[in-house]
This record gives sequence, C-alpha cells and structure tokens, in this order.
Amino acid sequence: MKCMHCLVEFHDKKNETFVGEDTDGGWSIFQYDCPSCKRTNLFLVNGVVSEVPYKTIFDKNINAIIPVRPFGSNRPPCPEEVPFNIASDYKEACLVFPFSPKASAALSRRCLQNLLRDVAKVKPSDLSKEIQEVIDSGKLPSQLADSIDAIRNIGNFAAHPIKGKITGEIVDVEPEEAEWNLDVLESLFDFYYVQPAKVAKKRDALNAKLTQAGKPLMK
Repeated sequence: MKCMHCLVEFHDKKNETFVGEDTDGGWSIFQYDCPSCKRTNLFLVNGVVSEVPYKTIFDKNINAIIPVRPFGSNRPPCPEEVPFNIASDYKEACLVFPFSPKASAALSRRCLQNLLRDVAKVKPSDLSKEIQEVIDSGKLPSQLADSIDAIRNIGNFAAHPIKGKITGEIVDVEPEEAEWNLDVLESLFDFYYVQPAKVAKKRDALNAKLTQAGKPLMK
C-alpha cells in the first residue's frame, strides 16, 4: 500500500481491531505502520464479518474504507503547475472519494472539462463532445487518448446525453470508476502542465549558458 503520510509504497502488514456490528454490517479498524516515516495509517472499515477463526473482515468482504489517520487523501499532491481552479476541484475530488465516489466523479468531470478548455482549448460544449474534440486533434499520446475516452463510459455517462450536458451532475459510479477519473487527471496534469514546465526550465537554463557564451539562443 501507499503511506498516506509520506506517500511511500510499502508491503503492508495489516493489524485489525474488530469494533462491532450493526444493521450495516461489521466494523473494524485496520492499522498499517509505515516502515519509512514510522507513522500509523488507520482506516475504519465496514464489511461482512467472518466468524472463523475470530470475528474479522476479510479484504474480499469490504464494503467501505474510511481514512481515519491521517484524514484526507492518499493520492499524490496536485502539481504546483496546475492552475488554482483546476487544482481545487481535483483536491476536493480526492478528499471526498472515500465517502462518496459519486461526488468525487462529479468533481473530477468538472475538473477535466475545465482542464480541456484551459489548455487543450476545446470549443465549449458538453463534456463528451469536448473529449472527442481533444482525441480527434491527435495531440494526445494514444494511451492517454484511450484513457480519457473511457471516462465517457463511466457511470453509463455516455448513455445519458442529457446528463452529459451537465458535467457536475451526480450519476451512479463504482469506486473503481471514480478512481479511474482521478488517475486520468493525474496523467493529464503531467502531460499538459508538468512536462512542458520542465522543458521550459531546461530551455531557459541552456539559453542562459548560450548567452554567456555569446551564442544564438534556442527557440
């Protein structure tokens, strides 16, 4: 798993403390201790209880996982190159994901639409058409184009053209689908904002050296 404190991957050894049962099922605290930063990751877990060898919730029987410590998202921080309005929606989509994948997906769709309008310069329309426009432009790597295209099928989004015009509308999604949205956004952030900024920084550094040497600058 990935530590929610330091974001370092580690081989998790889970300690479970069974809390009790109610009409929603069983409740346990899952504890993972990070060997890197020495901090504890705690999750409140709901699921189907197994009685053997003692009351526990196996991974395959989990219904919900709620981060308790630290409270928040275990996803990487949003790159500083991303504009504030886009980064704000992304961060909120990450924070609400454990509690409401549907709300997270709505926020991430709005984030995606703002991103496409900001940097891909698509013609404002409904999200499905905007995704198609950026795919048709041929400027995205094929793997990233396929990833962004899949968003239109999440929560049967593509099957509801009326809802498709309202980017932030709540539609049913699976947690894995909402997480896919966030994964795609991370890839788009890297492609549209992070990598160009790195190239520009390297070009500026080289031009500074060329200036000192009295040579023509790179364009």
